[in-house]
Amino acid sequence: MSVRGGWVRVVDTLTRPQARRIALAAQGFLDPRHTTPTMRTFARTLERTGLLQVDSVNVLQRAHYVPLYSRMGPYDTALLHRAAERRPRRLVEYWAHVQALMPVELWPVMQHRMATYRAQRGKWLKADDDRVVQRVLAEVAARGASTARELDDGAPRSREHWGWNWSEARKALDYLYMAGELAIAGRTSQFEVRYDLPERVLPPEVLAAPTPSREEADRELVRRAARSHGVATLRCLADYHRMLQAPARVAVDSLVEEGELVTVRVEGWPREAWLHRDARRPRRVGARAFLSPFDPVVWLRERTERLFDFHYRIEIYTPPEQRVHGYYVLPFLLRDELVGRADLKADRPSGRLLVRSAWAEDGAPPDTAEQMAAELRTLAGWLGLDDVVTEPRGDLAAELARELAREPAGLR
Repeated sequence: MSVRGGWVRVVDTLTRPQARRIALAAQGFLDPRHTTPTMRTFARTLERTGLLQVDSVNVLQRAHYVPLYSRMGPYDTALLHRAAERRPRRLVEYWAHVQALMPVELWPVMQHRMATYRAQRGKWLKADDDRVVQRVLAEVAARGASTARELDDGAPRSREHWGWNWSEARKALDYLYMAGELAIAGRTSQFEVRYDLPERVLPPEVLAAPTPSREEADRELVRRAARSHGVATLRCLADYHRMLQAPARVAVDSLVEEGELVTVRVEGWPREAWLHRDARRPRRVGARAFLSPFDPVVWLRERTERLFDFHYRIEIYTPPEQRVHGYYVLPFLLRDELVGRADLKADRPSGRLLVRSAWAEDGAPPDTAEQMAAELRTLAGWLGLDDVVTEPRGDLAAELARELAREPAGLR
């Protein structure tokens, strides 16, 4: 119970399992998998996640493909290419969480963010030479979609900022992209960004849409975050689109006043939280999936620990001798809990999915190894790999190897 504006307001309290199931349902883990996922399945899944984080690491599969697989099951990745690179384009890359594929209708909403980067002359490295900026923009306009390498004229390079070798042309591209004067048309097979003019990338109706006020834009981003989270704290809501907490709080208060968000308490959470009015409250979730290190469910580590009692850190950039679980470790979701994790690598030349280590959480259910083995077989099939091989590291490795040695239930 709380008092605000002279009114006594009863605040609903959720148990942690209830909050966990609400969060998973909001992220699409309650949706039935289709035998053959279609563009309709894809659109439904994207509506749940809201964004797909993009990352260059390709140990298993590129980051933006895996959250879709975790929710839809094996799908044709051409669906994502169609949505992100062909007309009618549904997705475009921008700095919406970090680098991420976002729905094209967010382009007008991001105009205030773009204006900030325009004023700053970029995000990471400043494009101070306006002559180079204008030359690069004119070059892209004349050439069409181009990579930085294609536009780089060998100009003097800077070795500042973590040793990156950014030519002046590359700095200009980064600035023009962050300012919204160029858009990402797609990527090459080597994952290089292809830049082009927004009018050649985005649907005309998106470019013609009015720019909302900053307050309206903040409210829309918080609204979308609340839908994707189901239940969330202020920090959760702000982090989803990397907003500052102060304007996010203003947006939350507005959405509470409108009745779209409902204030709740969650067992074990020290801060107040909000439930989206349309959030589903299932009694059970029957999920089974590996989660990418870049999955929205584990974006905010504090949230992951509060919901699942699961301590998770990406160890890619940790020196090998200091890693606890491995290089590319994926949490394993079984039903409504994170019950284990595995360090996975797609060894494409040999056609094998390598399990470098496998671990169970304290209190993991007895069928953890069996279910993980089944999911590994499915994952290997989606990746076009013929076999799953487990290395003897981790407290689940031996049992997992025994399960993988058995024939799948359908083949016995």
